[in-house]
Amino acid sequence: QVQLVESGGGLVQPGGSLRLSCAVSGTIFSIGVMGWYRQAPGKDRQLVATITSGNIVYADSVKGRFNISSDDAKNTVYLQMNSLKPEDTAVYYCYGNLRVPGVGAYWAQYWGKGTLVTVSS
Repeated sequence: QVQLVESGGGLVQPGGSLRLSCAVSGTIFSIGVMGWYRQAPGKDRQLVATITSGNIVYADSVKGRFNISSDDAKNTVYLQMNSLKPEDTAVYYCYGNLRVPGVGAYWAQYWGKGTLVTVSS
């Protein structure tokens, strides 16, 4: 069974840094897009950053502060978050569009369970 396993959340002071990781567990054939979304209390889930071969997209609110990268050999995506602000406080969810084994193989969307990032002094 394919799962996305996140790690790296926690409490950090404003201006600090955190690194989130998301690893694909289980058997897959290939990765289409992976990325991070976040959901702050009382708000909708929003895009943070996505990565696919040759293309990276960032939300305007994190450009210049966050960096998404991937290790294809480990089927892992990272989110390096710098210069964190209180408004970055949210549950961060990993997302993946993966080609998985099945009848003929198929593309499916997966979400991690989320990891809480709290930016506070």
